[in-house]
Amino acid sequence: MSRYIGLIGYPLKHSVSPYFQQAALDYYQLDVRYEAWETAPTQLQDIVNSLRRPQNIGANVTVPHKETVLPLLDEVDGLASLIGAVNTIVKRGDKLVGFNTDAHGFIEALKRDGHFDPKGKRVAMLGAGGVARAVGLVLVQKKIASLAITDGIFDRASALTENLVRYIKGGPESLGNLEAKVSVFQWTNVKSAGTFAGCDLIVHCTTIGMKHSSQEGLSPLGLEVIPKTALVCDLVYNPWLTPLLRLAQEAGANILGGLSMLVYQGAASFKLWTGKEAPVDIMFSKAREMLTGG
Repeated sequence: MSRYIGLIGYPLKHSVSPYFQQAALDYYQLDVRYEAWETAPTQLQDIVNSLRRPQNIGANVTVPHKETVLPLLDEVDGLASLIGAVNTIVKRGDKLVGFNTDAHGFIEALKRDGHFDPKGKRVAMLGAGGVARAVGLVLVQKKIASLAITDGIFDRASALTENLVRYIKGGPESLGNLEAKVSVFQWTNVKSAGTFAGCDLIVHCTTIGMKHSSQEGLSPLGLEVIPKTALVCDLVYNPWLTPLLRLAQEAGANILGGLSMLVYQGAASFKLWTGKEAPVDIMFSKAREMLTGG
């Protein structure tokens, strides 16, 4: 009997995860199918419950469900609980356990493909949803100097800021002193060049510019506000070169697309489901092929 892993999100037309995850499963000749399960918010509870069926192994969780899925699970691992977002569900016995591999995926991408060490750096983050929660926490853990957060919903950005400030004040001794200055700013300020002056890293964590979305073709930032000294990281991966990254290139900034994070987090999820090391090169190759046609 074939077994199944699903991708739970809405919408999913832009996603390449089913292709590169299937390529990884096929590499090991596993009788497992990875499928896109497009799930409207009203369907989330039923779809999560369906993971309990014998043929299902687990799932990835993407926009807009990474936060709302938590109370539907039996257990949530420590990191995912700290972040407040789950992107991977694993069935263990009769329990559904939530994990977060986004934090790992982001730092791997930043280090390996962005060639960027966040320690002591000044960061601005656009968006305060599920993926931003993971990015914000891991950047603080890596001892950045400062993090300025904004979101179209100001209260959401404020809540994330407060969470990170609390985490820093009560930071685990194993990480040493965490001294990042975390602040929140209004979304309207993204139009001001002064907002990003002195930024070493700008991380875009919303869906603006995503293919097949209502904001396809748009950029959250204008050319005039992007400092050429910054690394601009857009976690949107489809299209390959987003409107924001095109403008960042034009401004003379270094850029990092979202595909690296997607594959690295997917590789970590793969290991949680199968217990096997993910064939990362094969995953990257298939993901690029699906995005660029070659």
